Amino acid sequence: MATSSSPITQVSQTPTHVNLHQPQLLTRLLLDLRGKRYEVDRETIMNLPESVLLCLFPNGLVLSRQSAALDGGDEDEEDVYAVDFDPDCFQFVLSFFRNASESFYGTDTSPGLFSAQQHLLEGSHNEFGNPPPSQNPLISKQAIIVLREELEYFSIPPKDGSVKIDQNGIAGEALVNIKRRCGDYLMDRKSIFTALQRNVNKENNVAEQHLIDMLCMSGFDREDEWGFRALEPSRCCISSIALVLLKTGITHHPGGDKVVEVDYQQMATAQKLLLFWRKPARKCWWDGLDIELPPSGDDGSRIIKLWARRVWTLELSLI
Repeated sequence: MATSSSPITQVSQTPTHVNLHQPQLLTRLLLDLRGKRYEVDRETIMNLPESVLLCLFPNGLVLSRQSAALDGGDEDEEDVYAVDFDPDCFQFVLSFFRNASESFYGTDTSPGLFSAQQHLLEGSHNEFGNPPPSQNPLISKQAIIVLREELEYFSIPPKDGSVKIDQNGIAGEALVNIKRRCGDYLMDRKSIFTALQRNVNKENNVAEQHLIDMLCMSGFDREDEWGFRALEPSRCCISSIALVLLKTGITHHPGGDKVVEVDYQQMATAQKLLLFWRKPARKCWWDGLDIELPPSGDDGSRIIKLWARRVWTLELSLI
């Protein structure tokens, strides 16, 4: 028999008898997020942003009952997935996506925005440019901009001998207290664009300024704050996320003479964000500041050199 160079057709076609049950596809997942249980259906999970899914399941997401299939366990016993992810952040994302979906597609009691704009799918090619309206997902789906920040910070105390580490390199109580206060300082700085704008002004980085301008034309405001922001447990790290509806240029006027209007220039701007659909983009930079920590307990005010390594992940989700 002739062989093929394809690795798919090289697999032997001889049936192999094994005592394995066919894995059962899961319709819902039970997640344990740092001790807090969530029961989430499969469709909800698959609608989450790629960057969030990577944080939830860094080793990949299995949507079948692998344990029961492999060891013959009780098929009625549901698997619980332990996930190292902030449960409040997870709830924030779930709530935003659910509200956005209900507003766009409607509920059992009220129609959504899509019912009023679906006629746009039949519009002319000349109006919308590329792609034609029938292939433009920004008309038929709700688009959400997802912006995440992972911030690691490093506190450099003054060399006055008051802050020490032991012979094993373990920070003393004074240094731990400084790190804690630096974390509180950064937590209070909730503005999304302040740090990046500071870097633009310092480096005169045109690409970064263009990124800020593009995001602010597409749904963000220059004064916006992170929607969720929290210190990671036992780490000098702050995780933040902001979610906004993409500004597509489609405006609804319920009860008006023209129910739906389209700003085609804004639609063209919004279509540029499709580059980030299912393709999260990352940006990393260092940010250094001299800050004054206010007095805390027996410790007076201090001037600290604070370095922050910021990693942004930008993504567009369509639901």
